[in-house]
Amino acid sequence: MAPSSVVVTIDKSSNISLVEVSDSDSSVFLEKQKTASTKQFSWMLLLKAHRILSFFPWLAMAVSRTLISVKKRIALGDSGRDEAHYKEKVIYRFIRAFLAISIVALIVEFVAYFQKWNLNFIHEFDPTMEVLGLFHWSYRAWISFRVDYVAPSIMMLSQFCVVLFMIQSLDRFILGIGCFWIKFKNIKPVIDGEDYDVEDASTFPMVLVQIPMCNEREVYQQSIASACQLDWPKDRILIQVLDDSSDELLQILIRNEVNLWREKGVNIIYRHRFIRTGYKAGNLHSAMSCDYVKNYEFVAILDADFQPNPDFLQLTVPHFKGKPDVGLVQARWSFVNKDENLLTRLQNINLCFHFEVEQQVNSHFLSFFGFNGTAGVWRIKALEESGGWLERTTVEDMDIAVRAHLNGWKFIYLNDVKVLCELPESYEAYKKQQHRWHSGPMQLFRLCLPAILKSKISKWKKANLIFLFFLLRKLILPFYSFTLFCVILPLTMFIPEAELPIWVICYVPVTMSILNILPAPKAFPFLMPYLLFENTMSVTKFNAMVSGLFQLGSAYEWVVTKKTGRSSESDLLAFAERESKSFSEDKIQRRLSESGLEMLGKLKEQEAPIEPKKKNRIYRKELALAFLLLTAATRSLLSAHGIHFYFLLFQGLSFLVVGLDLIGEQVA
Repeated sequence: MAPSSVVVTIDKSSNISLVEVSDSDSSVFLEKQKTASTKQFSWMLLLKAHRILSFFPWLAMAVSRTLISVKKRIALGDSGRDEAHYKEKVIYRFIRAFLAISIVALIVEFVAYFQKWNLNFIHEFDPTMEVLGLFHWSYRAWISFRVDYVAPSIMMLSQFCVVLFMIQSLDRFILGIGCFWIKFKNIKPVIDGEDYDVEDASTFPMVLVQIPMCNEREVYQQSIASACQLDWPKDRILIQVLDDSSDELLQILIRNEVNLWREKGVNIIYRHRFIRTGYKAGNLHSAMSCDYVKNYEFVAILDADFQPNPDFLQLTVPHFKGKPDVGLVQARWSFVNKDENLLTRLQNINLCFHFEVEQQVNSHFLSFFGFNGTAGVWRIKALEESGGWLERTTVEDMDIAVRAHLNGWKFIYLNDVKVLCELPESYEAYKKQQHRWHSGPMQLFRLCLPAILKSKISKWKKANLIFLFFLLRKLILPFYSFTLFCVILPLTMFIPEAELPIWVICYVPVTMSILNILPAPKAFPFLMPYLLFENTMSVTKFNAMVSGLFQLGSAYEWVVTKKTGRSSESDLLAFAERESKSFSEDKIQRRLSESGLEMLGKLKEQEAPIEPKKKNRIYRKELALAFLLLTAATRSLLSAHGIHFYFLLFQGLSFLVVGLDLIGEQVA
C-alpha cells in the first residue's frame, strides 16, 4: 500500500469493503503544512523575544526611578534627630567600626582572590612554602591566627545563638499546636448564668469607660462617638474622657465634643490634668482616684484610636458573671488600615499571630496573658488589690497584668470580639512604638523578679513568667535575632571556618515565618518580605532591650503613636451625618455662645509658629548595617557560598530600604 493511501473499514458482516484513496498532491499538502508550522514557531519565538527585550527598558526605568528616589531621600532626609534623640550611640559606633573593618578585610580578600592564594585553611606555617612579599606573609599570619583563635570563639557564640534560636522556634511551634487544638475542638469561653434582663436596667452592673488621650487631634471625635454609642443602660455607664493634651485649642475642641454628647443624654465627663506626670499610667491613676469610681464594678479602657462596636460591653462584661476570680476580659484588635502600605501589612502579620495564637493559647491553658492596654474590661476590685496603675515603667498594661496574676486573678481572651484601631503607617512611628514595647518589659522584669520569686503562685507559673513570658519572648528573641543574623552571619563570611549551616539561615527561619503567617493567610505573598523585615527590626528591638535592661537614657521615653484618623465604619459615618442633621440648630446655638473661645483659639493658632514640613527620615544604624551586609555578600560571592550570598544580599537591601525610609508612609 502506498504511503499516501487512506484505508476506510466498515464493520458489517453483510457488507465489508476496502476503499483506497490515492492523492497525488498529498506531498505538496504536507510541505505547506510544514511551512505553516515553521512560520508559527518563528512568530512565537519573535513574540517571546519581544517580551524579553521589552522587560529590560522597564527594568532600567524602575532602577532609574529607584535611584532618583534614593538620591532625593538622601538630599532631603533628616537624620540628625535619630541618634541624638535616643542617646544610645554605642551600638551605632560598634556597627560603624565593624563596617570599616569589613571593608578593609574585603579589600584584602579581593587581592588574595585575584592573586589566587589558596590559604583559607592553614593551621601551621609551611617553611617550604614560598612567601611572595610582606603582604603575603601578613595574610598567611592572619589566616593562621583566625583559625586558631578567632574561629573557635565565633563558633561558640554562633552555637549559643543557634540553641536559643531553636528553643524560641520550639516555643512558637508548641504555641501553634495549642492554637490548632483550640480550633480543632472549637474551644471558646462560655458565659455562665442567664443574660441581663433588658426590661430591668438594675440587673446590669455599673461600668466605667475610660478614654485616655494626649494630643489626639485626628481621632478624638470618632473615639468619643464610638464610646457614646455603646449599648448599655444610660444610668449604668459613665464615660470618662481623660485628656492629657498640651494643646489648649485641642482641649477646647475635646471639651466641646464632650458637652455636645452630654446634651444628647449621654453620661460623659471631661477630665484634664494640670500636672501631667506618669504618661498614660498617671492619667489612669488620677481618674481612678475620683470618689464616684467606688460605685462602679468594672472599667473598660479604650485608647483614642479604638472604635468598639455598640455590643462591645454586651459581649465582654457577661463573662465576669459567676466567675469571681476573673479580673480581666480582653478583646482582639482589628485594623482599619492593614492594607494601607507594605509596613502595615507586615505589622498585621505579627499582630495576627500575637492575638490568634499567643493570647488565645495562654488564655486557655494558663488563664494569663499580657494585657494589651486597651480594648479590655477590668474588674475594679482586681485593679485595686493589685496596687492600681503604677508609673514605674512605660508598659503599665503589662505591669498591672503581672501583678494581678501574682495575686491569683485569672484572665479571659475573646478572639471573636474585635475592636477597630489603627496601625502606624510611618516607619518613624512604628519604630518608636516598638522601642517602647521592647524596653518596657525589661524594666518591668528587673522590678518584678523579686516579687515573682516571693509570690505564692505555683512553681510552674513562676517558671512560665520568668523563662517564657520575660526571658524567652522579651529578651532572647531580639538578642539572638540581631546577634545571629546581623553580626555573626556577616562575620562568618570573613571567617569561613565558623560558617553557619544552611538550615539555620534558610530552612528554620522560613518554616517559622510560615507558622507566623498562618493566622493571616491572605498575607502569604509577603512571606519573604516579612522574614527580611523581622530581621531588619531586630536592631531596633535589640537596642530597646539593652536600654530597658540597663536603664539607659531612652528607656523611660514615652512617645504617643501618631494616628491618621482612618475609619472604615460606614455606619459611623452615617450616624454622624444623621446626628448632624437632627442637632444642627442646637449645635449652631451652642457654637454661637462659644464664639469667643473659638476666636481665641484661632488667634492662638495664627500666632503659633509654623511647624517645619514633615520629612521622611534617614536611619544611620540601618544604613550602616545595610552596607555591612552587602559587603559580606560581596565576600560570600568570592567564595561561592550560594544561599549565604542571596540571604545577605536581600537582607542588606532590606536594611537599605528601611534605612532610607522607603517603607511605610511617604511624604511628598
